[in-house]
Amino acid sequence: NSGVVCLLRPLLLDVVPSIRQTTALALGRLADYDVELAEAIVKAGILPQLICSLPEENRYYKKTAAFVLRAIAKHSPQLAQAIVQCGGLEMLVICLEDFDPGVKEGASWALGYIARHNPELSQAVVDAGAVPLLVLCIQEPEIAVKRIAASTLSDISKHSPELAQTVVDAGAIAYLAQMIPNPDAKLKRQVLSALSQIAKHSVDLAELVVEAEIFPVVLTCLKDSDEYVKKNGATLIREIAKHTPELSQLIVNSGGVAAVVDCIGSCRGTVRLPGIMTLGYVAAHSEDLSMAVIVSKGIPPLCACLIEEHEDHIKAAAAWALGQIGRHTAEHARHVAVANALPTLLDIFVDAQSSEDLKTKATLKNILQKCTYLPALEPLLHEAPPSIIKHIIGQFSKVLPHDSKARRLFVTTGGLKKVQEINAEPGSLLQEYINTINNCYPEEIVR
Repeated sequence: NSGVVCLLRPLLLDVVPSIRQTTALALGRLADYDVELAEAIVKAGILPQLICSLPEENRYYKKTAAFVLRAIAKHSPQLAQAIVQCGGLEMLVICLEDFDPGVKEGASWALGYIARHNPELSQAVVDAGAVPLLVLCIQEPEIAVKRIAASTLSDISKHSPELAQTVVDAGAIAYLAQMIPNPDAKLKRQVLSALSQIAKHSVDLAELVVEAEIFPVVLTCLKDSDEYVKKNGATLIREIAKHTPELSQLIVNSGGVAAVVDCIGSCRGTVRLPGIMTLGYVAAHSEDLSMAVIVSKGIPPLCACLIEEHEDHIKAAAAWALGQIGRHTAEHARHVAVANALPTLLDIFVDAQSSEDLKTKATLKNILQKCTYLPALEPLLHEAPPSIIKHIIGQFSKVLPHDSKARRLFVTTGGLKKVQEINAEPGSLLQEYINTINNCYPEEIVR
């Protein structure tokens, strides 16, 4: 408000280097504060001045100038675009080749803030020739430079298969994979994130990541003390598992499913989410893979998530995963039913507080259409709403005609009585099911 920005502008051209540098630092801190201040600095025409003298300046000024560009770029795609239009990318790429690690780090950070907004800006960073230099940066001895370069490669890769392919073509995967065992947690987070962003786009890219021999070493990340390392490790496994049965089988063979199950059991909140999704994706591919999740004791922790978690989207993921496990055969559905998941899913489905997405995921339909384990279905008869009752009655109508013991139990537990209380539309599928059940018994028992 006092017009400081306009007063600072001429000081960027001062003959004393320390004044130029301190001025840039002041502008960077102003820009970092909020979007309006960043816009004011751009409108004042300061960017061209800041950028034009960069190559001749000392390393302290270069670091500070990179900070200003990062502080402006972080707020919006429009501000990042203003930096691109002023020729900022070319200068930042020159800084990536600087001898000083701090300058490389600052430039890499600014490029990441520009690339993360959208595919167009990310493409502009690629076109400026940043990717091969960023791959060189992840090979630098300084941990800070490695971290930021890996983070920037992640930001570039996330938008599209083409951008991820550019990172792959520069040879990034091999160097990233080598750093998974690094003891530095912050570096591991960024490395796992970058590999996830590459693997998520297509089967081919996921296979390239797997070929870098990330298994079984990536499984150690699921036991890491750092929550974000755990989460990013599970996310990487999820992005590989989702593509094909073959990739999921590879995860199973390397002990990945058991490791994910342990991980879900040992943490809480959003850290669990990618692990939950992984089990769902693996189970969805085939009967055998679903059975691998069951054998690895994947059902109990998913049931625990339904009870322990408060966030609807985490519960929805767990409900979806259980549906993927139980939807294949009667045997699969029985395992889910025996774990007592059905009453919990029903409670969530009828709860007025549940979000629409959660209700959709918790419908039980996938499991009920295969479940012939009557002891688990019977308690649901007394509480389920009409939309679910028809699936339960349908399963009873399949089993009771062929199982005399089940028929006797169905009378003594009050199941048959409950069936008589249901008002079904004449000629509907539900009425057919009820008739089939009633035909299993003498008329006086039905009455």
